[in-house]
Formats: sequence, C-alpha cells, structure tokens
Amino acid sequence: METAQEVAPYITGRCIYLVGMMGSGKTTVGKILSEVLGYSFFDGDNLVEQAVGVASVAQIFKEHSDIFFRDNETEVLLDLSLMHRLVVATGGGAAIRPINWKYMKKHGITVWLDVPLEALATRIAAVGTDSRPLLHHDQLGDAYTKALARLSTLSKERGHAYTNADARVSVKNWYNNLP
Repeated sequence: METAQEVAPYITGRCIYLVGMMGSGKTTVGKILSEVLGYSFFDGDNLVEQAVGVASVAQIFKEHSDIFFRDNETEVLLDLSLMHRLVVATGGGAAIRPINWKYMKKHGITVWLDVPLEALATRIAAVGTDSRPLLHHDQLGDAYTKALARLSTLSKERGHAYTNADARVSVKNWYNNLP
C-alpha cells in the first residue's frame, strides 16, 4: 500500500472527485482522503444547499425540483473545476450530466466508489431516508426493501455514467465499517 507522500506527486495538485451512488461513502472517504493528502474537502450537496440558501437537498427537491437542484449542482462543479487541491464528494446524480464530467475532468481525477446495492440499502435503511429525496415514495414494505428497489432503478439509470470515472474502487466488505 502506498503512502500519501508516495501518491501525492502523481496527483500534482489536481482535484479528486468522488462519484457513486448515494450512501456509497463519498463524504466519509472524501474527508479521510483530504486529510491524508492535505487537501481541502467539499461536499457538493452542501455547496448546493449554501448556494441556494436552503437547509437540505430534500428541501430543495420539495420546494423547487430535481432539475433545479441539478442545475445548481452543475454550477457548483463549474466553480470547483477552477480550483486545485480539493477532494469533492459529488451528489449521487452528478454523474448523469456529461457537462459535469467535463468540469470534473478539467483539472481533476474522478474516482467511482462502487458499493453493492444490498450494502447501500442496508446502510440507508439503518439511518433513514429523510435526507435522501429520491428514496421518498409510497411503496409498501420495510425500509430495506424500499431502498433496494429504488437504488436498483437508480443504478440502471446511472450505472453506465459512473464508468466514465478515471478509477474505480469496488467495495465488497469494508462498507460495514463506514459511519
């Protein structure tokens, strides 16, 4: 395993953008990675919330729309693409817009955190879906079953987009250790 000092010269100040499904650990991994590399960390969803002046992504979806959110997310990624030495946890849907890939790859490296859907559903069901507006629906069933069904649909819609990432970290077992 390489240390941060060994890897840093190859990154040469470029931003690192973490992409993947909701619940894949982008924020948790991003904070750790930024600390190890001595980079600044930004959560894309939080930046959109600040830009819009709304407390949560769920509230943005409710008061405006998912398209409004995505438009603001693209603006945030444009602004971040002009910076260096950042680790950015993107929203799960950021990967669906080709323009976002252009911005992320301008001066950055993209890394897909690929976590099995069952693991995502388990994590999301355990913490609840209040902060996950795309998981709010009226289907019958327990939280895990509902989360897994919706995540499966989202994965079919987005899965091909994640393959645009420069690197893929396929996570099989360590997801249970993420907070």
